[in-house]
Amino acid sequence: MTNVYIHGIGMTRFGTFIEKSMKELLIAACLEALKDAGNPKVDAVYVGNFMGGSICNQEILGAIVANELGLGPVPTAKVEGACASGGIAIRQGIMGILSGEYDTVLVAGVEKMKHASTADVTHAINAAMDNDSNEKLAGLTFPGFFGVLANRYFHETGASKEHLAMVALKNREHAVNNPLAQFQKAATFEEIMNARMITSPLGLFDCSPMTDGAAALVISKNKSNVHIRSSAQSSGPTQMQDADDLLSIPAIRESGKLAYEKAGVGPEDIDVVEIHDCFSMTEIIAIEELCFFEKRQGWIAVQEGKTKSTGIRPVNPSGGLLSRGHPIGATGIAQIYELVRQLRGTASNQVAGARLALSQNLGGTGSYSTVHILERV
Repeated sequence: MTNVYIHGIGMTRFGTFIEKSMKELLIAACLEALKDAGNPKVDAVYVGNFMGGSICNQEILGAIVANELGLGPVPTAKVEGACASGGIAIRQGIMGILSGEYDTVLVAGVEKMKHASTADVTHAINAAMDNDSNEKLAGLTFPGFFGVLANRYFHETGASKEHLAMVALKNREHAVNNPLAQFQKAATFEEIMNARMITSPLGLFDCSPMTDGAAALVISKNKSNVHIRSSAQSSGPTQMQDADDLLSIPAIRESGKLAYEKAGVGPEDIDVVEIHDCFSMTEIIAIEELCFFEKRQGWIAVQEGKTKSTGIRPVNPSGGLLSRGHPIGATGIAQIYELVRQLRGTASNQVAGARLALSQNLGGTGSYSTVHILERV
């Protein structure tokens, strides 16, 4: 277990903010987190971000935060790990505290995507694939990768596109109650099933959107009512052809295993979960890899409503990436934001009696995964 605690959280609404700069979003989230923590002295800053340089022409985000907030000459860094940038930034802050170097760290994440064209954003996102590979030269994209996984999953189980739609519908129903979510308009099962196809069998609602937004945390060795019980990170294959099992994402499995071992708990002890549903299929695979349900049985859990906020294993009560939104560098931190609210008893889709919570943040097609387990104390 760690001796690190969460003292403050902050988050902008996720969505389309053409008039706001990446810097404005980032600073707004940081100010909220610092205020929530009681404006402590900060010893270091870590910022998760993936494409600030490529589509916003803006780097040096850590130094910008320290300068704008008057934090002094503290060490700062931007952390990049594709879609796991936020989760890795959190872990770097935790490790800094555990090393004894820092007492209190500000961790933030941000992405600004909606001002750019879909083609430009897609090109930037594809930097998270192995571009010097036959798969890339053959035209593989992220929707294509997870579409292949979905078709294979259908082949090996009794699942179908209807089960993907159930995941998307659940997360939209959760997001409707979340005032910070990108999509707050209700959707129907029929609308999801009949939506424009992106890559078979993934339709529009099965894919996480382009999003603007930021989130931030203040973590410290000083005690609070939310304890970071464990932090874990693993890597995995960067190409589909290297996978031993197409329906397994080893980085998720291994980071989850490590997090459970460090926390001294098992999946049966977790009350509420935020996982990386970049695609509806990814959520089903992740709940299996994290051992909430048996392999090839996640679709049955979804069908039976077990992953709803009122189910036995609530997954993505925030709306997840699919409906809360996916501003890449902020996603891992937004997951923690939601779980802290759950543990404080102030969440929009509150899980009754939540005491232990788990977040899982994925990068690439399985290149990185972080898992954090939080405890209400």
